[in-house]
Amino acid sequence: MRFETKCVHTGVDKDSTFNSCTTPIYTSSTFYWDSLESHKGFDYTRSGNPTRSAMEENIAALEGGVSCRATATGMAAITLVMHLFKPGDHIIAGDDIYGGTYRLFADVFTRWGITFSFVKMSDAENVRSAITPETKAIWIETPSNPLLNLVDMKAVTQVAANADSDILTIADNTFCSPYLQRPIEFGVDLVLHSTTKYLNGHSDVVGGCVVSRTEELAERVAYISNALGLGCAPFDAWLVLRGIKTLAPRMEAHQRGAMALARMLESHPKVDRVYYPGLESHPHHELAKRQQDGFGGMLSFDVHEGRPVAEKVMLNSKLFLLAESLGGVESLIEYPESMSHASMTLEARRAAGITEKTVRVSVGIESPEDLIADLKQALDS
Repeated sequence: MRFETKCVHTGVDKDSTFNSCTTPIYTSSTFYWDSLESHKGFDYTRSGNPTRSAMEENIAALEGGVSCRATATGMAAITLVMHLFKPGDHIIAGDDIYGGTYRLFADVFTRWGITFSFVKMSDAENVRSAITPETKAIWIETPSNPLLNLVDMKAVTQVAANADSDILTIADNTFCSPYLQRPIEFGVDLVLHSTTKYLNGHSDVVGGCVVSRTEELAERVAYISNALGLGCAPFDAWLVLRGIKTLAPRMEAHQRGAMALARMLESHPKVDRVYYPGLESHPHHELAKRQQDGFGGMLSFDVHEGRPVAEKVMLNSKLFLLAESLGGVESLIEYPESMSHASMTLEARRAAGITEKTVRVSVGIESPEDLIADLKQALDS
C-alpha cells in the first residue's frame, strides 16, 4: 500500500464482532484469561491494549520499523529510550534541540551519571570529533527545534557505524512526520515522535512513541515501557489513530502555507532572517531536497530590534494563537526565549543561535492568503 492508504487502513480493522469501520476504544484495564496459561493476546492495559496496539501497528508501518511502542507523552518516549543506557555512557546530541529534551538530558540524566556532548550536528565531522570510547548513542533532531537546522542522517549513521557498531542512532522525527521523512531508511535505529503534534494533528491529545528498526531493540523497548508503565491511554491512542488518517492531506496543507508565509517574511523589511528549509537561502536546502519529501509546516524568523517587536507581532496577530506545541490544524506562534526553550540556560540558547529576536511559527491548514495578511499586518503595526 502507498503511504496515504496505510494511514487510513493499517491497524484499523479490529472489530470482527460488529465490523465497525473505526477501531473500537477498549477501555478495559484488565482482560480475563481462557486458562491459567493462555489469553487472547492481552492481560493488562499497562502491558498492552488492543486500541493502543492498533495505533502502534499503524505508526510502525508508516515509519518502516518492525515495532512501535506508544507512550503517554512525547517526553515519556524520550525517557523510555534513555533507559536503554547506564551510568558512564556518553550521548552526542545537537546543541539546538527542543528545550524539554535539553532539560531532561542536562538536568535529569546527568545526575544518573550519563554524560552529554551538545554539538552543531549539521556538520557530521563535529559528531565524529565528539565520539569517545564511552559513546553509546547519537541523538538526531532534524529539522531542529526551533531553528530548522538539518542533520544529514545518512552521514551520521555512517559515522556511528565506522566508530562502533554498539553506538545507537536515534532520531526525533516529530517536525516532519513519516509523511515527509523516514529516518529508518537512512539507517537510524530508533525513531521517536511526540504524537501530540502532526500525527494527531488536532491539539486534543498528548502522546509519544518509539519505533524500532530491529527485533532486538523492539524487545528491549517493549520491556522497559511495560516496566516503567509509560504506555498511553486507550482513548488517547484512538485519537492519534483517528488523526493519522488525514496526515497526508494535512501535511500538504501545512507546508503549502509555510512556504507562502516564509517567502513573505523573507521579503519583509522588519525581518532579519527566516529559518525554513524550503527557501533557497536556507543553508541546508539541498539536503532537505534529498532527505525529505517536502519542507514541512514549521518555520522561525528573527525580527529587528528583538523582544519589543517580537512581542507586538505575536500579540497583534489575530489568527496565530500565542501558544506552545505545534502540528495542529490551527496556526500557533510562540517565543522560544521564554516559552518552548526557557528550560535551556541563556548560554545554551545563545550557543544554539536562539536569540531574543527569534519567533517560532507552526503553520496550520488555514488559507495561506489569510495567514499572510494577518502576519503582515502584525509586522506592519
